[in-house]
Amino acid sequence: MKVTTVKDKITSELTEHKIKVLLIDDQKIIGEAVRRMLVDESDIEFHFLQDPTKAIETANELTPTVILQDLVMPEIDGLMLVKFFRGNESTKDIPLIVLSSKEEAKTKAEAFARGANDYLVKLPDKIELIARIRYHSKGYINLLQRNEAHDAMIASQNALKEEIAEAADYVRSLLPERLNNGIKSDWKFIPSTTLGGDSFGYHWIDEDNFAIYLLDVCGHGVGAALLSISAMNVLRSASLPDTDFREPGSVLTGLNNAFPMEKQDNKFFTIWYGVYNKINHEIKFSSGGHPPAVLLTGESVDNHEVHQLFNKNLAIGYWPDFQFKSNSIKLGNYSKVFIYSDGCFEVNQPDGDMMSMEYFIDLLSKSEGVDDILKQIREIKGDDDPFDDDYSMLEVDLSKS
Repeated sequence: MKVTTVKDKITSELTEHKIKVLLIDDQKIIGEAVRRMLVDESDIEFHFLQDPTKAIETANELTPTVILQDLVMPEIDGLMLVKFFRGNESTKDIPLIVLSSKEEAKTKAEAFARGANDYLVKLPDKIELIARIRYHSKGYINLLQRNEAHDAMIASQNALKEEIAEAADYVRSLLPERLNNGIKSDWKFIPSTTLGGDSFGYHWIDEDNFAIYLLDVCGHGVGAALLSISAMNVLRSASLPDTDFREPGSVLTGLNNAFPMEKQDNKFFTIWYGVYNKINHEIKFSSGGHPPAVLLTGESVDNHEVHQLFNKNLAIGYWPDFQFKSNSIKLGNYSKVFIYSDGCFEVNQPDGDMMSMEYFIDLLSKSEGVDDILKQIREIKGDDDPFDDDYSMLEVDLSKS
């Protein structure tokens, strides 16, 4: 199946311009002679103007693809008229062929200096005249179509930006409220200019089990965002058949069966899904192709270890009937977990090298929270430009009171 691109669509909608000739000459006999030369050319539309004082006005109305203009006329100097054409907004780019009764180098040089595109001694040979008319008109029509395509492309890009901005606002509206009672949470979501497929959330499954998840759809744009939102809504509503949402491996297996990439425009997504049990004070987790969550846990803020919570599972939608594994870890009195997308650490440093995962995890382990992390990432990045990918980071404090 052939895929129609935006470029193909714009190209197919470009205006077809007919070759249109405007001859300006005070001698009617010249006008008739040129008309007879062109009469059999069905693709060439010919117009003759005998009054040079109406040249600009007539050209504005006709929008010719080439102007033929005599240099010696009463009431107006031909070279000055060339200058007027080039100073007029609607005619400044129209190819202009000057006609002269003499082959004079000085006159030629002056005509070209004023903005003429070509020079012919009248009356030229019919074959040569038609060839030059076609040549200059083709170049001008190409210019018109390039400008039209550029304007259409800009309009299309602006429309796409508006769609992406609306989609980003919708994703933001679905993100969870920050918690500050028992379990504490904070997060940062900075969509890229092309909008990736990040989304995240958390909620109580029941009175003892608290789900935490962050997913990242491959690719960018509205399509990636819509798939991300669909998957997140499934998690929120617990609407996967034969799935125990307290068991992370079961959840990822259910998602994998529900969102095969061949039915999602070949899009797949990575995810980290964890369940905190407040009775056992432990986290069960499963990651499908996703970067490891970073857990800081121990007796206190000053006495803790750093753990990477990760499973060797495939991304969601990549392989049918894949059985996803999960693990669990006991938590200490102090426990804080960071879940993030790869847009948080896949940033180039000022020296051009990409930040390493080891450096990033060390940064998380010593940070004061998501605001501090973002500040440090921007300092490492070395500029305030938008991120190349969505920046999504979720911080959940599971410390005992």
